[in-house]
Order: sequence, then C-alpha cells, then structure tokens
Amino acid sequence: MTVQITEVRHTAHEIEIDVPADTVHRLLAEVSEWPRIFPSVVAVEHEDAPAGEQRLRIWDVVDGAPRERPLRRIVEPAALRINFQELAAEPPATGLGGAWLVEPLGPGRSRVRLLHEFQAATEADLALLHARVEEFGRSELAGLKRNVEFAHAAEAATFSFEDTVEIAAKPDEVYDFIDRADLWAERLPHVAAVRLTEDTPHLQTLEMDTRAKDGSTHTTKSHRVTTPGQRIAYKQVTLPALLALHTGRWTFTPTPDGTTTATSQHTVTINTDRITDILGPHATLHDARTYVHDALSTNSRATLHHAKAHTEGGR
Repeated sequence: MTVQITEVRHTAHEIEIDVPADTVHRLLAEVSEWPRIFPSVVAVEHEDAPAGEQRLRIWDVVDGAPRERPLRRIVEPAALRINFQELAAEPPATGLGGAWLVEPLGPGRSRVRLLHEFQAATEADLALLHARVEEFGRSELAGLKRNVEFAHAAEAATFSFEDTVEIAAKPDEVYDFIDRADLWAERLPHVAAVRLTEDTPHLQTLEMDTRAKDGSTHTTKSHRVTTPGQRIAYKQVTLPALLALHTGRWTFTPTPDGTTTATSQHTVTINTDRITDILGPHATLHDARTYVHDALSTNSRATLHHAKAHTEGGR
C-alpha cells in the first residue's frame, strides 16, 4: 500500500559572498543576468503574470542536455528577498518552492540564504528528494558565490553590443536562415564545419568551427533556444580563449512595410588573464574589447548580409 505524504519538508543553506548585498539581489532579481551567474542557464523569458508576481520560462542545461521549465516568483526589493515556486516540479517532487534572502554584512560583503520547501508522494521519494535538494543547495550557493564575485569583479570587462540589418523579407524567412545552422558551412564563408542537434524541439546544441581573418579556425559550442519567426537566444559553453562569457540573441522584428529588422546582440566578458597571451605583451583591456567587438560584429554582419542575400534573392 502506498502512503501519501502531505507534510512539507524544509531545508536552508547559506554562504557569504564578497559582493554588496544590493548587487547580489539585483543579479538574482534581473533574470537577464542569469546566464552570467548561473552556468547552467541559457536563457530566460518573462511571460504574462498577475500583478505583483513574475512568470518565467527558463531554459537551462542538465546533464549536458538543454531543458525548459516554468517558474513563478515574487520579488521583494526592500526585503532583499525573492520567493519562487516551480510550476512543473519534476519527479519525485510533487511540489517545490523556496526563497532567496540576501543580508548585508558590510559595505562589500553579504550573506545569501537559499530556502527550499518540498513534497513527495512517498517516504522513499521524500528521502530521495531531500538528498537531492541538500546537494543542490550546497552546489548552487557555491556556484553563485563564485560567479557573482566574478561578475562583480569583471564589470569593466563585460559589455554588450548589437548589429542590425534591414531585410526585404518576412521574419519567418530570415529566422529560418539563422535557425538552419546545419547549413551554415555551405552558406557562410567564415564557417568551416557545423554539428547541430535538436533532440527536443526548439532546444538546439550547436558546435561550430569558425575561420578567423588569419585563416586559423577555432571551435565553439553553444546551446540555443529558438522561438520560430521571432528570436534565437544562445549561450556559448565552449569559448575562445579570450572570452570568459558569451551570450547572444538573434531577433527578427516585422516592420510596417512588410520587411524585417534583423538584429544580432552579444554580451561578452573578456578573459583578462589571457589578454597579453593572445594579443601581445602590451595589449590592454581596451584592446581586447575592441578586438572581440570587431571579430564578433564582423561575423554577425556577414551572417545577416548572407541571410539578406538568401531571402531577397528570389524577389
């Protein structure tokens, strides 16, 4: 006979971080920052939600494979608290939620507490879930400390930029060119080889060999989240040596005259430890920012202009 469990179990984990409390709370509250502070997160989107709460759609990577999950949150800035609830708890959980709490410890230091409450259908499932939550709580806070401290220290090395091309085609047509990255080696001169998998619809893993201006090639690997006809968000998980972070987004916006505004957006963090190794003994952070911006924009503009030529060719 199966015994149903209705009791809610609780766990609490905490860690001290060498970053001001308001900065930690901001990084947790602003979901656009999550790909920077949570290594597993590829992209996050806001969905319609009742007043006073947030509904999020999160795409992250578990055991090497991308997945999608919905989350409900209530952000309390004055209390430096964020309450959350998984809206599709995975077995063995029948319910899972909790809160992030940030406490100031001084001008540049804070304590972060991660609370969980959860339920499962049986005692055995509850014990298994408890062990998983304990392991997750410890690893999540350790990762948060490492990545928030890095993100805070690397503010000067982190920047965003975008390139835009107007294309006389429908958004669906331009989107299809970017979505079909498996054809890029045939369509884009700077792409030497591509390996694209999509085991779950709209969740892709893209491994690509790209040619640099000097003729050399480097390999990158990205996870991509595709929204047909609208956007493709991605996060590189295998990076060139000069980068510590690279996330991006392709967007396809219809215009009133029936054309498309196609934009490639990048957010990058320079790996400052490798600047002089790669760019020479006298290279500066400014040199590295200029080099990376130029390299990524060159490839983005080339891709967008090839998309333009491809989609406008039959018109």
